[in-house]
Amino acid sequence: MAADTATAPLLTSHKAGKPAGNKKNKAPSIDDTIETYMGATGAAQLLKAVLLAFAWAFDAQQVFISVFTDAEPGWHCTGAEGASCAASPCALPAGAWAWDRPASASVVSEWSLKCAGGPALVSLPASSFFAGCLAGGFLLTTLADSLLGRRRMLLASIVSMSVAGVLTAFSPNVWVYAALRFVSGFGRSMVGTCTLVLSTELVGKRWRDTVCVAGFFCFTIGFLSLPALAYAFQEASWRNMYLWTSLPALCYSILFYFLVQESPRWLLVRGRKQDAIETLRQIAALNGNSAITSSFSMLHACVMHQEEDAAAASDSSSSSSSVFAALHSMWERPWALRRLAAIMTASFGIGMVYYGMPLNVGNLGGSNLYLSVTYNALAELPSSILSWLLMGRINRRSSVIALTALAGVSSLACLVIPGQGLRMGAELLSFFATCTAFNVVMMYSIELFPTSVRNSAVGMVRQALVLGGVAAPVLVALGRQRSFLSFGVFGLVIGCFGMFAACLPETRGKGMSDTMEEEEQKEAAVVDADADAASDMDDSNGDLV
Repeated sequence: MAADTATAPLLTSHKAGKPAGNKKNKAPSIDDTIETYMGATGAAQLLKAVLLAFAWAFDAQQVFISVFTDAEPGWHCTGAEGASCAASPCALPAGAWAWDRPASASVVSEWSLKCAGGPALVSLPASSFFAGCLAGGFLLTTLADSLLGRRRMLLASIVSMSVAGVLTAFSPNVWVYAALRFVSGFGRSMVGTCTLVLSTELVGKRWRDTVCVAGFFCFTIGFLSLPALAYAFQEASWRNMYLWTSLPALCYSILFYFLVQESPRWLLVRGRKQDAIETLRQIAALNGNSAITSSFSMLHACVMHQEEDAAAASDSSSSSSSVFAALHSMWERPWALRRLAAIMTASFGIGMVYYGMPLNVGNLGGSNLYLSVTYNALAELPSSILSWLLMGRINRRSSVIALTALAGVSSLACLVIPGQGLRMGAELLSFFATCTAFNVVMMYSIELFPTSVRNSAVGMVRQALVLGGVAAPVLVALGRQRSFLSFGVFGLVIGCFGMFAACLPETRGKGMSDTMEEEEQKEAAVVDADADAASDMDDSNGDLV
């Protein structure tokens, strides 16, 4: 007994100091508190989350619509004026050749872009769209974490994207067209990010992977709708494509306004207790758990804890009250910067192939554009299903590395494989691997960053994806003369940049943090565990010696 008494302080003093310094850990987390009051996610709430995820369908339409509206149509010689058939219609006199389809079917033929400005002018509208996505992502991404919140930011994005799409249908020339595509991209920049973050924050832990993959599935539906619309309007003006994709999106925004709630997690982080309580009451009622919402004592304790963290952050930096507080919070923490830089680098390569490969199918030669784009869109279906089946079972880090390597090798194979069918198969395999990597990276980015900066971080990751999309149309246009500049560059970039995921921590099976301080405590715990393991290894080696 005396021995036990004597050794007790030595055994406990090492561990007792840490809980004293981490007293905040005893406060309930937002994740556990929300789960308690919402109860099990019911069918009605799950249906709302899926309805919210359908915003991805309209997002996909605006991303890939230029595959058809900006396509270079076929042409043929008429034999008029005795001119010989040349390799390019630009070398023939007027009347010696004609488009295979009406000139109004594509902006390239309607405004004679191929002969007027070459690849740079042909790729200008698509590059303008992705440049708008990039600008909007950098300027708007913090608003969803600060002033506007997820819901209002998403609503504003859908409406602005749709209105710009309607106006695009009335463009008088390529310069106005490119400018409106920039505006559409600027508005669209936050649709995918806010949809992904809001849908996962409105349901319980069990359903997060499901609604996340539901968004990817809805994106596929929107992508698949484009070949059908383009085939229906193949003899009509390209302007019909913009009207038939933008007007339904406006109608959807009205439905969204009345049915979708704000994220209670974001409301709590912002200190809006009453709004959070009201939202949780609505969700609990939909889930059939209204009886358990009579008391919100756990919620009050949780909010008080978060308000203390916010006050401490405000004291440490006067810029924390600005709309760029989330970015500033990540900037001043080296571990957050490392994560953001690594996942953005990997995302750049994924985005280049993801947005560029569907535009590049015309460079395979001799393939039907409608069927080729349909095959690429269909490749997203098994990708979404595979992501859904494996999301709870696969490691994020190793999956990103393996998938980007497969996509890179398959893209490079398109340069050397003979035969149209085999090349198309390699292209589809590359796009399939890229789609799956896209899905994993988006879920990975949600898990890597806490609630207080999650939308900003995911927005930055999406902007890296879009930045790859900015370069893709130019590479596709150049690849029409030399395939290496499209398939070759795609393969090298995604394969090499995907390796940066090795710098990221694994997140599978781990809970999501709510504040930067909470994530730092987890990071410190991992470092301490690694240090203890190394110390134990050294002690074991010393004992053996």
